[in-house]
Amino acid sequence: MKIIITGASGFVGLNLNKYLNKIHQIDTLSVRYHKGQYFNIICDAVIHLAGKAHDLKKVSNAKDYYDANFELTKQLFNAFLESDAKIFIFMSTVKAVADQVEEVLTEDKIENPKTHYGIAKLQAEKYILSKELPAWKKVYILRPCMIHGPGNKGNLNLLYRLVSKGLPWPLGAFKNRRSFLSIENLCFVIKELLENEKISSGIYQVADDGTLSTNELIKLLGASLGRKNLIWNINSSFIKFLAKLGDYSSLPLNSERLKKLTDNYVVSNSKIIKAIGKSLPISAETGLIKTFESFKQNK
Repeated sequence: MKIIITGASGFVGLNLNKYLNKIHQIDTLSVRYHKGQYFNIICDAVIHLAGKAHDLKKVSNAKDYYDANFELTKQLFNAFLESDAKIFIFMSTVKAVADQVEEVLTEDKIENPKTHYGIAKLQAEKYILSKELPAWKKVYILRPCMIHGPGNKGNLNLLYRLVSKGLPWPLGAFKNRRSFLSIENLCFVIKELLENEKISSGIYQVADDGTLSTNELIKLLGASLGRKNLIWNINSSFIKFLAKLGDYSSLPLNSERLKKLTDNYVVSNSKIIKAIGKSLPISAETGLIKTFESFKQNK
């Protein structure tokens, strides 16, 4: 199968290319939104990863999100519709549905994103779903939760640096449950969508089986480093005050990062597991340990 991947130089793209290129022909396509541009799609499948990621510091221009995540997707999807390609996979996000989750997030929840990032991704989803597909074409919209793996430089790396230095974890007072997604499990899901003709088009959330609290994550990190964890239960109101200060200063903790580390965000993966008919290759704990091990090698 000949596959075009956009955003191939990013974290997901690099891992996915490596995962698929042993059995498929992979071409990478560097894309950026320009008004009126046209793409000539010659392949069997398009995996559209390119876009503007969520900016935790909130300094990005709103228009950048809509150009990169909505307008560009429209152009690429229109080209797919006019081509002989059979499969289009769009990498959306759970943030196209909700920024906060009280119970368990499923595909049935009414979308109500609050950020330009989430709104732009949702607009792209709705545009894709508004188009009538020929019976022989399939479209998959994936909504992953927090993705991690070797080479990841997000919040998990921040936690690793803290624990590896023997510093105490000061957010022990926050009790939460979160879903994570190993890059290995994400690549496995995408491979199944490409190769299993029985999977219906639609929206699918992607997450590892099971959830962890941030405190459990810290303990897992400590175990991988052979360190005893120091978890402090500092008053949560005081921590939130410090995070507010971080919104206007260079402190490593700000309100957005605090939410990512301590809020509940449980994502159901039951729909995609049922569609694939197979279990995910690795557990949440195993995937996280692999990520932590990679931090050791790159420090």
